[in-house]
Amino acid sequence: MARSSITHSTQSPSWFTPRRLLMMFCVINMLNYVDRGAIASNGVNGSIRTCDDKGICNSGSGIQGDFNLNNFQDGVLSSAFMVGLLVASPIFASLAKSHNPFRLIGVGLSVWTFATAGCGSSFDFWSIAICRMLVGVGEASFISLAAPFIDDNAPVAQKTAWLATFYMCIPTGVALGYVYGGFVGNHFNWRFAFWGEAFLMLPFAVLGFVMKPLPLKGFAFTESKEALTSIEALASIPEEDDNEGIGSNASVKGSKLKGKTTILQQLSRISRDMKVLLLDRVYVVNVLGYISYNFVIGAYSYWGPKAGYNIYHMSNADMMFGGITIVCGILGTLAGGIILDRMNATISNAFKLLSVATFLGAIFCFSAFCLRSLFGFIVLFSVGELLVFATQAPVNFVCLHCVKPGLRPLSIAMSTVSIHIFGDVPSSPLVGVLQDHINNWRGTALILTAVLFLAAAIWFIGVFLNSADMFDEDGENHISADTKASMEPLLEDRTEMSDNFNEA
Repeated sequence: MARSSITHSTQSPSWFTPRRLLMMFCVINMLNYVDRGAIASNGVNGSIRTCDDKGICNSGSGIQGDFNLNNFQDGVLSSAFMVGLLVASPIFASLAKSHNPFRLIGVGLSVWTFATAGCGSSFDFWSIAICRMLVGVGEASFISLAAPFIDDNAPVAQKTAWLATFYMCIPTGVALGYVYGGFVGNHFNWRFAFWGEAFLMLPFAVLGFVMKPLPLKGFAFTESKEALTSIEALASIPEEDDNEGIGSNASVKGSKLKGKTTILQQLSRISRDMKVLLLDRVYVVNVLGYISYNFVIGAYSYWGPKAGYNIYHMSNADMMFGGITIVCGILGTLAGGIILDRMNATISNAFKLLSVATFLGAIFCFSAFCLRSLFGFIVLFSVGELLVFATQAPVNFVCLHCVKPGLRPLSIAMSTVSIHIFGDVPSSPLVGVLQDHINNWRGTALILTAVLFLAAAIWFIGVFLNSADMFDEDGENHISADTKASMEPLLEDRTEMSDNFNEA
């Protein structure tokens, strides 16, 4: 017993505990969203070149001024990362079945680091647009794989709270990005903001390669498997004979055939796993509610300040909506995770919390836009935002636990892809079309907010679905006992390790 405890202790990095894993992932997630906030800040984004009636022109500032971008091109830059994110997310999720997921995170962070450095070194619109797309590619591996790692290593009684801590970094990162981008852009140059982000992310990218890879539940990566593959490859090489050219040609053809077969296998695997997700009623209902929810949140973030200015004549609408979103985003996200853990984190309870919190949040937000008093609006809207943001941890808990462990990266990836393609990406232009048609910001805000009732209704349906927590399922293949041992989370708290040693 003592020997086994000592062996396990030597295999696990003594300094790398689950809490440190969570802290590392939170910092990485925050840096991702600092980048989102920085490129939208006035210090980095800047202003377009303008001329007054007397013909006196200013050179503009930031990216817009340096590259002489119009508003359309500037808007493309703000969402260009989405192209890489949407394309690469399912690819990285699928590659996790044949490559170690922790190494894939290292690859993604390396791409992100070089892409952000490229943004700072760009010389025209197309160069920075391509770099922004690559930023999305780099982020794709992290968003698909980080949540499953946290889910594996979090204490059983605090899984949702740990997820909430991770997702709390989204509003925090965006807020810090506004401040960081404004300070660096105004005091130095907008290029230094991107170079600074790359410098901060570089250690995490390197860490993904140099430290011992962490296994992920549902994925088996053993040295014996790699050795077997090498032996099979060597066995397939033809014996040497007098005609070495023939053997060389056969080897090249075999390599090409093997490459084509691997690509076809990857595509087949993605297609098969996608079918499993689409046939999972719990997953589909959860994502449909998430799409409806994100449709509203995306439009709030874009049109909220303008609506507040026109309805309540706020002179500081940007600061007001930004402050409410940051504070309520942090507190609401943490509260949602803690409450679900206290309720006993199950899929059914998650749907109950999702439907109730969203329904109550919709009532408060709807009532806020009905009021004519600015003070009343701020109070009710703040309560509504607090309730609405409580959904972040529960909705991702359902995505992780309604599928087998081997499907969790693809589950998170496709959820992210869906809420952007069908949620916040189309919501802003559609709300703009609605406002152009009715020309009433209060009416537009009320119609938009009513979509939250739809999200609550969809999640309420999930309460009645036959939902089983799939976290302890082995996956799609039968896995041997030795392989199962290799799949156990690498991380173990020092307290638990020392207790096991003392018992021995």
